[in-house]
Amino acid sequence: MSEKEIDELRSRFAREAMALMERTGEEVTRTRLAAELKIARARLDVVFPDEGDLLEAVTGEWFAPKLAVMDEVMASDLPPRRKMYEFFARRFRLLRQNFRDDPATFNLYVEMGERYFEYARSYIDLADHYLCELIAEAQADGFLAGLEVDTAMSLINQMVNCYLQPYMIAMIDDRLSEEKLALIVGAIFDGLDAKDGGARGTQDIRAA
Repeated sequence: MSEKEIDELRSRFAREAMALMERTGEEVTRTRLAAELKIARARLDVVFPDEGDLLEAVTGEWFAPKLAVMDEVMASDLPPRRKMYEFFARRFRLLRQNFRDDPATFNLYVEMGERYFEYARSYIDLADHYLCELIAEAQADGFLAGLEVDTAMSLINQMVNCYLQPYMIAMIDDRLSEEKLALIVGAIFDGLDAKDGGARGTQDIRAA
C-alpha cells in the first residue's frame, strides 16, 4: 500500500474505533476492532503496527476539529482582542457540545487522555505555539506590556483553563459561558502586564 492509502485507512479505522467506543463505552484494541470490522487482524497491523498507533490515531481524529478552528482563527485578520477570544471560544464551543451530546463518551476520552497524555502532547504544544503568536500580536498593539511571551502564555492559560480542559467542562459545564469567557479575555487585555499592582507588596497579613 502507498503512504497515501495507509493514511486514508488510518483515519477511517480510527473513526470506526471511535464509533465502537461510543457504542460500548470502552477503549478499543486492534483485535476488537478487526473483529468488529470483520477484517483480518494482519490488515490492521499494517496500518497500526503497535497498539499505541491506534490510540494515537484516535487522538488525532478527536483533536482534528479543534485544530481546524485554531487554524481558521490564526489565518483571520481579526484585531488581537477579538482574535484571542475566538481562539478560546471556538474550541470551548466544540468541547462543550461534545460533552452535552454524549457525556459518557466524553468522559471516556478524558480518562484516555489522562492515561495516554503523550499522544495529546503535540496538539497542546501547537495550541501554545499559536497562543504565543497571538500574544506577540497583542504586544505589538501595546497590550501585555513588559511580560515575557512565555510568562504571558502561562498566565493566560491559567486564566482560561476551565474553558479548555475537558475534565473541567465535565465538572462545571453549567457555570461556564461564552459571556464569562469574553470578560476574562477583556480583563487580560485591559489589566494584564508586568507591573506590581500591590497584591504581593506585604510581608504578612494585617487587619485593615
